[in-house]
Amino acid sequence: MPNLLTTAALFAGFYSIVAAVDGNFDKAGAAIFIAMVLDGLDGRVARLTNTSTQFGKEYDSLSDMVSFGLAPAVVVYEWGVARLTEWNVVWGRVGWLVAFLFVVAAALRLARFNAQATGTSKRFFVGLPSPSAAALVAAFVWLSSELELAGLGGLALAFAVTAAAAVLMVSRFRYYSFKEVNLGSRIPFTYLIGIVLIFILIALDPPVVFLVLFGTYAASGPIYWLWRRRALRPAGGTDNDG
Repeated sequence: MPNLLTTAALFAGFYSIVAAVDGNFDKAGAAIFIAMVLDGLDGRVARLTNTSTQFGKEYDSLSDMVSFGLAPAVVVYEWGVARLTEWNVVWGRVGWLVAFLFVVAAALRLARFNAQATGTSKRFFVGLPSPSAAALVAAFVWLSSELELAGLGGLALAFAVTAAAAVLMVSRFRYYSFKEVNLGSRIPFTYLIGIVLIFILIALDPPVVFLVLFGTYAASGPIYWLWRRRALRPAGGTDNDG
């Protein structure tokens, strides 16, 4: 069952690429979010059924590379690079390189996660997780496609978001993993209301809500780093005013 879910996630990533090539960017973005759900389920099912294997871990990592590394890069490439080339050939080449940068960053992020999986705290991720980076890019392209965003400024913003997501993936910023949340325990009523409201908002306008959610999560790493840097700064200081 876990490997079947991983295969389904891989298919969702593949479909996202096909949809982007066909110009269906809303479907391409939605497929990446479906891959995220399936990717989250396969690990939980493996632990619940006690069927976790080394093969399954490696297969999951390869599936993630397609769904959260290659697919978002192809989606943003198909959506924007061709139009950037219409503005300027150099801009088109920059966009191509940014899309490739995202693929490389995702590969490095997954490799680092696999290498550090047994030696790091499960409370935090080191670097923005590749599914979250993919979700940020997919949500931006999905929303931009619905709004029919045009112009050099909008296209440049799309590649700025892609480049930022790539850099955050290979950064040393720490991101809360939510792995300490026990879904089997009793959930406070206020949390339940909040979860219901999020699902309602997602149903009303998926790309906007997804962009806000994952944009906030992406920004939480640098914000947490700045907060810790400020908190660890020695209190007081020398007064050099004489």
